[in-house]
Amino acid sequence: MGYCRAVRAGSIVAVSGTTAVDADGQLVGEGDMYEQSLQCIRIIAAALEKAGCGLADVIRTRVYVTDIDRWEEVARAHSAAFGAAPPASTMVEVSRLVNPAMLVEIEADAVVPPVQDS
Repeated sequence: MGYCRAVRAGSIVAVSGTTAVDADGQLVGEGDMYEQSLQCIRIIAAALEKAGCGLADVIRTRVYVTDIDRWEEVARAHSAAFGAAPPASTMVEVSRLVNPAMLVEIEADAVVPPVQDS
């Protein structure tokens, strides 16, 4: 299935569902939902930067987990990335992801800030 990591439409950036893989497509953090979440967020941050914004501009995340009982691991990574001003967020449990070893997938929507006149 072909897709874009992120699409920008005007000032809106939509980042596709992102899983914890490295540049070679290998899973990062097998068995570790916290590390997988951090890797997803790192990939999202890089996509946002290419689109002209960053994590501070994220207005919503959607988090898909394979074990909702481990939600606190994802929440810890989410809090580390977004700090005191987190975006709106939804977390849902799914039966599995494209690779059964993947524990989390994250989508993000952001708004590119207006250019400041100097």
